[in-house]
Amino acid sequence: MKSRIVLLGVIVLSLHAAAAKAQEPQTENTLRLSEGQKPATGTVADMAWLAGHWKGEALGGKTEEIWTAPDHGTMLGMYRLVKDGVPIFYELLTLGEEKGSLVIRLKHFNRDMTGWEEKNEVVEFRLAAKRDGKIYFEGVTFQPEGDTLTIFLASGQRDGTVREEVFRYRRVKPAAAE
Repeated sequence: MKSRIVLLGVIVLSLHAAAAKAQEPQTENTLRLSEGQKPATGTVADMAWLAGHWKGEALGGKTEEIWTAPDHGTMLGMYRLVKDGVPIFYELLTLGEEKGSLVIRLKHFNRDMTGWEEKNEVVEFRLAAKRDGKIYFEGVTFQPEGDTLTIFLASGQRDGTVREEVFRYRRVKPAAAE
């Protein structure tokens, strides 16, 4: 009986160790999936709270995101950064269900709408985990709290390092109907 309890303890510890290796920290508040690890399970219903208009500050300017409500397993988003009254860049994003999980895909555009990525390339963030009130995609974490939202982004630098950018948003209240 004692050997079964010890064996059970070893199995439980092994499972906890495997779970701990499931995601690796990328920055203080972002994760990445371990090599060969499958994304976490999820549906767009997990992100329905994101629908709407968000404004905040980050990257030295004013930032804004607008997200559609979930429809047919997908959401559509728009992002822009404005500094000193001048648009700097835009993003077009999709958040969709794929193989029982979620993936965010985006393309960047300069203010003249020329793209950053090649024609058939996108930046992709796969769902890594949902826990402690946060939704972790690889390299980007959403932390909603009522009408505020903090987004942590692991941003690759030219020197090969990764820096964490923090976006703090407030939900924009819809204008009253006339």
